[in-house]
Parts: sequence; C-alpha cells; structure tokens
Amino acid sequence: MGSFKGHALPGTLFFVVGVWHIWCSVVRYWRNPKTFRVRVWNPVPGFNGRLKHLELYVIAIGAFIDMCIELFYSTHLKIFVGGVLNPSHMNDFEHSGMLFMFFILGVVIILTEKTRFVPLPEGALCLIAAAAFCTEYLLFYFHSTTHKGLEGCYHTLLVYLIGLCILSSVAGALLPTSFPVDLCKGIAITLQGIWFYQTAFVLYGPMLPDGCKIRDNSITCHSDDSEVRGELLASFQLFVAVLVVFVGTLASYAYAASKYGNSQVTNLHIIQEGLDQD
Repeated sequence: MGSFKGHALPGTLFFVVGVWHIWCSVVRYWRNPKTFRVRVWNPVPGFNGRLKHLELYVIAIGAFIDMCIELFYSTHLKIFVGGVLNPSHMNDFEHSGMLFMFFILGVVIILTEKTRFVPLPEGALCLIAAAAFCTEYLLFYFHSTTHKGLEGCYHTLLVYLIGLCILSSVAGALLPTSFPVDLCKGIAITLQGIWFYQTAFVLYGPMLPDGCKIRDNSITCHSDDSEVRGELLASFQLFVAVLVVFVGTLASYAYAASKYGNSQVTNLHIIQEGLDQD
C-alpha cells in the first residue's frame, strides 16, 4: 500500500517536466522546423544562462529527495529485519529503485552537458531515458502491491502510460528529427504525472469511490458493483486527463504559432495541403 505523498511528489515532478517539454517542443518546431531535433531535456532561457540546466536539476534533485523519503523516512530506518530487507516496506524499496534510475538519468545528462567525462549524443540519452522508464514499468508491472480490484486498476492504467513513455523515448533515438515523437513524449510524461495525482486523490485521499474503503492497508469494496463502478470511474478520469492535455497541447501549439510563427512552417503546411488535394 502506498501513500498520498508517495504518489503526489513524483506526480509533481513528472507533470512539471512533461508540461515544460510540450511547450519547448512546439516552440522549437515553430521557430525552425528544418533544424528541429528531438531533445531529452530543454534549457531554460534568460537570466544570463544561470537557469539553463534547471530542468536537469529538478529531475536529479527531485528524484534524489523523493528517493531519500522512500528509503529512509518511510521505512523509519528499519531497512533490514533479521538480516533481510524489511518485508513491511517492500513498496518503499521498489519506489526507491525507480527514483534512483531517474536520479542517474539527471546526473548523466548534467555530466554530458557540463563536462567532458560523458560526451553522449542525444540518441544515447534517449535510450537512457527509456531505460529509466523501463525500470519504472517493471516496478509497477511486478509491484508487490496487489494488481487486483480498484487499486490494481489504477496501477494498470499507470503501466500503460509508462509504456507510452518508453516507446516515445526509443522512437526519439530512432527518429531524431520527428516533431510528433518529441511532442508525444511530453504528452506521455504529463499524463503520467496527472495519473500519479489522480491515484493519490482516489486511493489515498478524499476521492475514494462510495462503497470502497481502506482496510488492513489495502482497498476493499463492499460489493462487486461498487468495485466495477470505481473502475469505470477510473476510465472516465483517464479520459478527462487525456482531453485536458490534448486541449492544453493544442492551445500551446496555437500560441506558439502566433508568437514564434516561422514562414518556413507555413510554407510546409501549404505544400502539404497542395499534395493532399492532388
């Protein structure tokens, strides 16, 4: 069984990074589509370059802090019992492993950008990001938390979103000039962040469906109808999340077009329309 904070904190990190990725992707495309490249991270402009690597610090420091919370605070430092890992805190150990991979991702990119020790190309960084998401996917797919009932439904939907992050990251390495691939990655990360929050509010917060409650550190429902109703509600919540991100992405695209619109993009659209009519 997890906790509200245990889902809200990574949800915040994924959401912030995902929204920033969507915005930077559409801006870079509208500024110059011919030189567009898929990026694992996006620099923050202004302030004389002082905040250029802010996204990387958010990933590395945020993952490290969350990892310490899961590994030390949540376990109350009772990591080993009888010479083995404390079975009462397997969830915390699993989450720590996932967060450690994202910490490594942030550190590797920082070393690539700021030093000469790890001069990795963007395609390799995409694959490292895919490895971090793959670790997260395996964690939630083989989670020590039950995959049955309402709790299992929310974690299963989360696994699908993580899978989309993996596919878009790998596609970024294979198609380094694809705007749809880069945009898809930002959308997938944003949706994952929203779904972490949705899971926190439903399973560990005030939005637990009627007829269901937390008992013996797990979610139980009074009847099959209550459980089915909760699972249907989860599907509707995911639909709303997708709709919100879709509308937000379109709004970002339209605003970027009006502010950073490049004649090259307009010409490409005109040529494409002409080809479609022929």
